[in-house]
Amino acid sequence: MAVQLPQWTFPIVCNPSTGELKYDNYGGRWGQQCHLDQFLQAYTVEKAKLEARRQGHSVSEQELEDGSIRVRIAVAG
Repeated sequence: MAVQLPQWTFPIVCNPSTGELKYDNYGGRWGQQCHLDQFLQAYTVEKAKLEARRQGHSVSEQELEDGSIRVRIAVAG
């Protein structure tokens, strides 16, 4: 699976079965690192929420002023 990040020359390539990513931004010349960082943060948050809900826990998410995301997981039982 390929994901085209904003203003990147080439997409990042994802292997869904392993979660492995392959990419090259050529030291920032083919794409800004901040776009990759945002993608990775969003992916990590969604994966954590999915796994927590799969185990029966409730999840809340809050975007903070600095752009980071706070995820709270209320463990059931």
